[in-house]
Amino acid sequence: MLESIISYGLGIGAVYALIGITYNVMYSASRVFSFTAGMLGMLGGVLGAFFINQLGLPVIVALVLVLACGALLGIVTEIVTVRPVLKSIEQHLYVLSTLAFALMVQQVTAIEWGTDAQPFPVLVPIGPGLLDQKFWLPLLACAVTVIGLELLYRRTLVGRAFLAIAEDSYAARALGLPETRLRLACYAIAGMIGALAGFTGGQMLLAFFGNQAILNFYGFVPVALGGMGSTRGAVIGGLALGLFQQAANFLVGGIYAAVAVFAVFILVLLLRPEGLAGAATARRV
Repeated sequence: MLESIISYGLGIGAVYALIGITYNVMYSASRVFSFTAGMLGMLGGVLGAFFINQLGLPVIVALVLVLACGALLGIVTEIVTVRPVLKSIEQHLYVLSTLAFALMVQQVTAIEWGTDAQPFPVLVPIGPGLLDQKFWLPLLACAVTVIGLELLYRRTLVGRAFLAIAEDSYAARALGLPETRLRLACYAIAGMIGALAGFTGGQMLLAFFGNQAILNFYGFVPVALGGMGSTRGAVIGGLALGLFQQAANFLVGGIYAAVAVFAVFILVLLLRPEGLAGAATARRV
């Protein structure tokens, strides 16, 4: 039982962490909390199964196409649901615009690929047990994503420009940085990360349009627990959530496991509102 809790918990926790990183990348670029992260994860699984099972494409080709689709949807999200809101005085409207777009894509997915959960193909035939690819593949994807983002932000001029607009978009514009294009690129990167989460976690989650709501919520929990904008916090929060969720499933099961997750989530936010890895925000008085 312990082996199952650890393997499945870390695997699904890595998927949650990737969705949390998707939230953070979009938020850092625009200060908009886009509710399309779960949609990207859902599509990563659905499109991956479609490309491999129905079109018979090789895994590598399917992965490239899934990442391309994720990047495209990220760009569309920025243009259609975020950019108009940033120009509005009522910027909290992003809740409606991003959620409406995500629900629209979800319904189109249900119409095109059906409402039944479809099996996801085996990507790397290594297993079973802890060596099963459905457990270690999301962990590998999460590690590659974190390392890639760190190298991008710390070692490249474009990455430093991303950090500049995340820190102060007004000052970045004053320095002549192309804020709109940089934000567009951030959303494209976020789209690829979200799609990667659904693709690598497809065997655990299956190809199912209903995964959108699950990933939206459980991907938000690591962000809240780890601190908004913290990649490291999202990873720690995601893995901890996955382990706790699987332990609760074994111990109490069913709806009680979800209640336990909600209870711990609320308790942590009450004790530490800035998140486990976040810094307390100073406020002028």
